[in-house]
Amino acid sequence: MERVAFLVEQTNEMLTCLLNPETLVLRRSSGIRVRHSSASLLSGAQLSDDPLLFTGGGRTELELDLLFDVTLSGSTVTTEDVRDLTGPLWNLSENTVGTDAYRVPPLVRLIWGRRWNIPGVIASISEHLDDFTPEGSPRRSWLKMRLLRVRELNAPIPEAPAAAVAVPLEEIDLETELAEENIRYHPVVEGDRLDSIAFRYYGDAAFWRLLASFNGLDTPYTLTPGLILNIPPAPSVVEQLLNMVETGAESARISFSSILRLPLFSPLREQL
Repeated sequence: MERVAFLVEQTNEMLTCLLNPETLVLRRSSGIRVRHSSASLLSGAQLSDDPLLFTGGGRTELELDLLFDVTLSGSTVTTEDVRDLTGPLWNLSENTVGTDAYRVPPLVRLIWGRRWNIPGVIASISEHLDDFTPEGSPRRSWLKMRLLRVRELNAPIPEAPAAAVAVPLEEIDLETELAEENIRYHPVVEGDRLDSIAFRYYGDAAFWRLLASFNGLDTPYTLTPGLILNIPPAPSVVEQLLNMVETGAESARISFSSILRLPLFSPLREQL
């Protein structure tokens, strides 16, 4: 099983955890505040609820409980002090110099397999140490981290979305939408990441999962320089097809002839 990791955006340093968390708590707070006047809360005798101010935005936080133990059997860790492992994670909550001279914590990504790739900052961290050696070195750490999600890095501020109209796959001209000549290819270079590649070609970093599935990548956060990625056209259509195949969902008969012309290592072609 892939281990949860933190990718430091500024340095591209990958910090992997010793063990995956047993649980992960997510919290979401909407952009809502109680209305105030210049002196106090707005209130009234006839009100059943306080008036609210809708500010937009909100806050998403993730809370992880991580265990580090240098005495675990089968581990390759050679240190006697567990803080050698947890120290780099502590540094994620330390302020560094920002571009505008203000000190800010480093931007990081929580990465775990294909399903978790969340940019944010470490808002708080606490550590419970035990199992001390006679010299006073702790060998076990129970680490609690709180991450606040930030807007996708380099992503444009979204405009108000238009009403989306779902188009059934059987009504889409796949021959035109997925024509083989429209497929693009991206040679991976040092420092490339799927989210930044997705943003470059589609203007939306969230399509990194599509690129991972379409290219059969088991470790999407580790790209080997020289690897050639297939960048499919009509990403929303390809995503629908991949989801349909992965979930085994049935749909009306449609022509997959254009899909079948894709490269042999396409996971979609292998499953059809």
